[in-house]
This record gives sequence, structure tokens and C-alpha cells, in this order.
Amino acid sequence: MGWGARLRSHPSAVLLGAQLLAVVGYPFLEGNEAGQLVLSLFGLVVLALAVWLVRSTPATTWVSWLLGLPVLLLTVAVFLWPEHAALALASAVLHSAFYFYTAYAIIRYLFTDTHVTADDMFGVGAAFTVLAWAFAFLYTATQILWPGSFIAYDTHASVRSWTELLFLSFTTLTSTGLSDVVPVLPNARSFVMIEEVAGMLYVAMVVARMVGLTITRSRA
Repeated sequence: MGWGARLRSHPSAVLLGAQLLAVVGYPFLEGNEAGQLVLSLFGLVVLALAVWLVRSTPATTWVSWLLGLPVLLLTVAVFLWPEHAALALASAVLHSAFYFYTAYAIIRYLFTDTHVTADDMFGVGAAFTVLAWAFAFLYTATQILWPGSFIAYDTHASVRSWTELLFLSFTTLTSTGLSDVVPVLPNARSFVMIEEVAGMLYVAMVVARMVGLTITRSRA
């Protein structure tokens, strides 16, 4: 089997790899115009991968396109007009909705299988990273609507960067609690609490089911 066939048979692995590559690349690209352009283009690539993955699951395809196409247009618009708050808010809200739907589609795909495959294992990781992205975009929208929602120990700026919010999302979702970014306004704290519950339920429902199927298959 060639590399192209392998990638087509493991779409979850492709999305997971792209997400992890983005995590490593964000710190090098943030803060300059060229970096912002690369981030925007890479975001479009990840968006395309997410749409491809949703198409390969039982989730309704038209919903992914209904959310994906406006997100694509708003990503370009925000790059062209970065100071336009309404565009930034609409982009963050639709990005969040799109990634939440993608996570739902992957989890639904995982729950349709009666035995664990390699793509299922990658899907567990992909769904988790997609959830982290969804909440990070939700936090982006939150700080646009309620400036000063998040603070960090080393700065008094009212706006947190994308990397900071993604870091907060990952540390909250994994329940490690290592983030130096702290929600201080009520709405921000509510969303963080919801992500804490989501992280706990993900382990209790999705990961536990994969482990249970693996044990059942090995016994059989």
C-alpha cells in the first residue's frame, strides 16, 4: 500500500498530525505579518482536512460545508482586515462551532465501530485536539465580547494571544491545570468549567469505550 492510500485510509491520523504540527509551529509564527499569513493559510489546510474527515464519517456532510465555507471566507477576511472586531468575533464563533461539530462527527464515527482499528486510535487523539481547538476559539470570542476575560501572570494586556488561549484549552481539557492564563470574568470561568467537564467525560466515555472494546476483543 502506497503513502497516498495509507493517508486516505487513516484520515484521523492526518488531522491529528496537522493539529500537532500547528501546536509546534504557532510560537514561531505569531507576532509578525508573514507569520500571520502562514497561520491563516495553515488554518485553511486544517479546515480542509477537517471537512475531509467529516465526509468520511456518518455525520451529515452538508452541515460541515454549511459551517466550513463561511469559516473559510471569514479566515481570509480577518487576515485582510485584522482590526475589524465584528469579523474577528464572527470568525471565532463559526470556527468554534465548526470544530465542535467535527469533534462530534469523529466521536460518532468512533461509537459506530464494534472493534478498535488503527484509525480509531488516531481518531481518539484527533477528536481530543479538535475539542481543544473548539474551546480555544470559544475563548477567543469570549475575550472579544468581554475584554479582560483572561489574565496572565507576566503581562497586564487585556487580550491573550491565540497560543495562550490554546495552551489554556489544552491544560483545561487534560485537567493538568498548568496554565498561567487564568479566567477572571464570570463568562470566561463558565466556559472553562464546561471544558473541564468535557475533558472528564471524554476520558470516561470515549477512551474507556476504546479500552473496553480492546479488552473484549483480546479475550474473544
